[in-house]
Amino acid sequence: MRIDNIKLKIGESEGKLKKIAEEKLRGKCGYLRILRKSLDARNKADIRWVYSVEAEKSAPEGAPRVLPQTKRREKKIVVIGSGPAGLFCAVRLIEHGFCPIVLERGGNVDERAARNEKFFCERILDENTNVQFGEGGAGTFSDGKLNTQTHTPLNREVLETFVRFGAPEEILYLAKPHIGSDNLKNVVKNMRRYICSLGGEVCFHTLFDGAAMKGGAVYEALAHSVTTGERYRYPCDALVLAIGHSSRDTFAALLGQGFAMEQREFAIGARIEHLQEKIGLAQYSAWHKTLPPADYKLVSHAGARSAFTFCMCPGGYVMPVSSERGGVVTNGMSNYARDGRNANSALLVQIRREDFDRGNVLDGAEFQRRIERAAFTMAGGDYSAPVQRAEDFFLNRESKSFGEVTPTYAAGTAMCDLNRLLPEQVAESMKAALRDMGKRLSGFDHPDALLTAPETRFSSPVRILRGETLESASHGGVYPCGEGCGYAGGIMSSAADGLRVAEKIFEKYEN
Repeated sequence: MRIDNIKLKIGESEGKLKKIAEEKLRGKCGYLRILRKSLDARNKADIRWVYSVEAEKSAPEGAPRVLPQTKRREKKIVVIGSGPAGLFCAVRLIEHGFCPIVLERGGNVDERAARNEKFFCERILDENTNVQFGEGGAGTFSDGKLNTQTHTPLNREVLETFVRFGAPEEILYLAKPHIGSDNLKNVVKNMRRYICSLGGEVCFHTLFDGAAMKGGAVYEALAHSVTTGERYRYPCDALVLAIGHSSRDTFAALLGQGFAMEQREFAIGARIEHLQEKIGLAQYSAWHKTLPPADYKLVSHAGARSAFTFCMCPGGYVMPVSSERGGVVTNGMSNYARDGRNANSALLVQIRREDFDRGNVLDGAEFQRRIERAAFTMAGGDYSAPVQRAEDFFLNRESKSFGEVTPTYAAGTAMCDLNRLLPEQVAESMKAALRDMGKRLSGFDHPDALLTAPETRFSSPVRILRGETLESASHGGVYPCGEGCGYAGGIMSSAADGLRVAEKIFEKYEN
């Protein structure tokens, strides 16, 4: 029996759910599973947790665990990239009997953590192993948010797979599930170990160079070691491009090989930080230790361009996420506990094709790069990030000191005027949005709110075209996949696309 809309007061024990279920069942409850848990804070004087549960008098028989097929398939599959799209694709291929080889330009997740720390402290950037590249992809050093705007049965499968490899079980029923960067590191390691234990292979520090074609179909993946320069040729019947949204050199290599690609519009802006306590008071009007750190999601049409918040990280940190020398890029992350002093989110404005199109497919990437390099120079040329108080941003002047919000950006900051960095239509639309959003979320436009720029990697600036079979529109046997190729927008949708591509490969070679 499914029971919806069960409301518990803040601080009430979830043990009460069983009693409510027994009233509905008119007998003892032998099985109870939470299907969904969300917070209803519309009435700030009476905030409640709202549950949907599944209850039975006796436990149902458990579904069999998914196991790899015993039949080994000889077709050779190469997956480029070990982000969510690549890892989920490889896991599903393993379970269909294939033994995929995953090529990853960066290092493993522990090596990434060490290299990132070196970058934050010493400003020494490794262009292949960083927050963008390496085991787990860019999402590994983020909040691990698992919300998505796409509705597909694969979403449940993605969540269950995460739990299977070590994510908290609560992600299966929370309305706004997240894993946290600290937990994600272990999850992706477990996925890699699983792939390798069943005949797959993961090759780190191996950069994809292109696809060798014969008769209109791929037959080899070309790559080289980023540490030794040694060149490799990997025979393959299918090649999955799960390359991530920051793989600009790979985009250029694929364009040079004649892959069908098109420009995509995207968004840019800055991270905005507030005191997490103030966000909590604005959302809840009161505080209780069992309430989760408050979040928000805001959209504004007050300016000439639409603006919106994205990747909101309660109790989190603004991250240095550069992947090219001489460029500054920001993003946000938080750990599972979300217990940092500040809240942060991207405040982004839509960029239209007319803003960057000069006749080349990669013009969007070059537009992003120009802003990142300008930020690098403006902030002193050492990967410090330009920062500005909201009040000074409105008044077009450099900040002289911080107010109640101090920066969490680990590589250092420099006080600048972001009006000189961001395109005018972006800066003015951000100002209009800040004022508008402040009317709906008290304090969002607080004078001491802190802007750290730029945020330029919201999404991929290109799409690698594919057809109904999910193969490249121009190169047979090649499967563009995930966010980098323009078919997803975050961890959940990228992972789901990886599963989708794996199924298409299985269908092709099933017999």
